[in-house]
Amino acid sequence: MAKTKKTTTKKTKSRKIYTCNTCGRTTTVKKHLCNPGKIEEAYTCEYCGISSTNPLHLCKPKVDDIKYYCDNCGRVSVSRSLLCKPKSI
Repeated sequence: MAKTKKTTTKKTKSRKIYTCNTCGRTTTVKKHLCNPGKIEEAYTCEYCGISSTNPLHLCKPKVDDIKYYCDNCGRVSVSRSLLCKPKSI
């Protein structure tokens, strides 16, 4: 009997992503590409589920949820605790 892997329900996770040097396709499984290239770190968005190499990825569901900005640096956030001088938008 095969053992099943325990999965986590962590919302924000990081994983390796592989890019095909020929066609540009990206995947998390290297053997699915004909000419695998550079390995990059990918982040899964907790709002839309898309994998992106940009840790600052913004999508419509996340933008709709942003409620605060930092009065010091201008950064935006969905949570007051992530900003040094939070102000409501």
